[in-house]
Amino acid sequence: MAKGKKAFGGYHISFKGCKDSLESVFGSGPIGPSEMTKKIWAYVKRKKLGKR
Repeated sequence: MAKGKKAFGGYHISFKGCKDSLESVFGSGPIGPSEMTKKIWAYVKRKKLGKR
């Protein structure tokens, strides 16, 4: 990597201090992996947990 050039990526998600249960995030019924991913990202964006 060239000097002074930042690495690609670097998105950080921290769930530290969150008190929500998995059932409150995902619901009580079974869901597929794609729906789970959508709900996780919606939760991260709503609670502003992501940092660069």
